[in-house]
Amino acid sequence: MEAENKASCADKQCPFHGHLKLRGRSFKGYVTKKFPRRVVIEFERIIFIPKFERHMKKKTKIHARLPDCMKHSIEIGDYIEVRECRPLSKIIHFCAFKKIRSVNCTEKKIQPVETKAKGEKK
Repeated sequence: MEAENKASCADKQCPFHGHLKLRGRSFKGYVTKKFPRRVVIEFERIIFIPKFERHMKKKTKIHARLPDCMKHSIEIGDYIEVRECRPLSKIIHFCAFKKIRSVNCTEKKIQPVETKAKGEKK
């Protein structure tokens, strides 16, 4: 797989075939949006609120660079790992590193919802 990606990836900002160095923090999350060269991942974290002495779940969204060699393998709903890199733009400070788990085909299909018009009886 690495050999076929080598020929097809001419991306300078690819951590595997280009000059982009990965360092620092890494996160795992689900892909919520996909753009031509960027993905948005979302994951939950638990924080402690001292005033109420309780824990609360919060969601975090991270924008990550999507290398050309991984563009066709990552879809919306996949569970991926991203790692920190130098700031590539105003909002992109991470790069997609590897795909951990793909979305099931059954979860991907959206069932149509039947709606009835006003005044229509079934």
